[in-house]
Amino acid sequence: MDTNHLDKQNFFDLGNLDSLRQSALKSDASSDTSKDALKQAAAQFESIFTQMLLKSMRKANDAFEDKNSPFNSSGVKFFEEMHDQQLSVELSSNGSLGLADLIVQQLSPDGKKFTPGSVLRSVDNFTSDKRASGVSNDSLTNKNDIATKAYDKNEGAFDDAESFISTVWEHAKSAAEKIGLNPAVMVAQAALETGWGKHIINKADGSSSNNLFNIKSDRSWDGAKASKVTLEFEQGMPVKKQASFRAYDSIKDSVNDFVDFLNENPRYQEALDNTAKPAAFLDSLQKAGYATDPNYADKIKQVLNRSDLKSLAATLVRQGVN
Repeated sequence: MDTNHLDKQNFFDLGNLDSLRQSALKSDASSDTSKDALKQAAAQFESIFTQMLLKSMRKANDAFEDKNSPFNSSGVKFFEEMHDQQLSVELSSNGSLGLADLIVQQLSPDGKKFTPGSVLRSVDNFTSDKRASGVSNDSLTNKNDIATKAYDKNEGAFDDAESFISTVWEHAKSAAEKIGLNPAVMVAQAALETGWGKHIINKADGSSSNNLFNIKSDRSWDGAKASKVTLEFEQGMPVKKQASFRAYDSIKDSVNDFVDFLNENPRYQEALDNTAKPAAFLDSLQKAGYATDPNYADKIKQVLNRSDLKSLAATLVRQGVN
């Protein structure tokens, strides 16, 4: 972005801000003058952000300062702050952070629906739930436990939703009967977690963990494990974390362990009490903290209501698959 207007700007030049405001008010939104004003405003914001960043960095070193040193006097700090303020303007003029460019693209009247998310995070990490619920153009595909965990595609992944449902249903039916749950609910949850079996977490040797429900391994788990970088929601924001997950010898073991996992954890008692009501079961599962995605239950419900799943599930029931 052209930032020549900042070349000779001083941080304390308030007149420049006023002229910027005046030029923006007098021009049409689509005019070149208005666009130039937007660029200047974006650069101003970037410089303010940079100044706050520098100030925080200075403050972080306060605990290590020698209070008796002449270099830590109030006078020195005053000039350091002035230096940092002007430095923030210089950094912005050079486009060092690129934040101003993002702001301009986001706010431009003729922008092409630019979204910061496409720049600040990986598309792969945030498309899985769209595929599973049918939002994307792909046929039945993916989701994840927290608005998306990063998975590798397994060599032995299922080819399509039909093969996934047919295989998992066989084990889900017998496991779900133990807690009085419709097996379709378990299949839908597993589909959301693994993208219909296309993104099951791999173990270190590249083999499948067979973990359909992305149950993490804690100290109580003494079986095989698979480590993976995931995205967890903390205070509404996705955060990348390295996590360890349980690994199983088979799909059957994974499905059975899911039921055991719910039975062994008191916090899921409300969910177990509502197994006869799929919607209530899923809401209780989320309430108990099974996943950090605030829309976790709703996403499973969307998968559960897909015509593809309903149709094949009905066929399997008629055929008496067990």
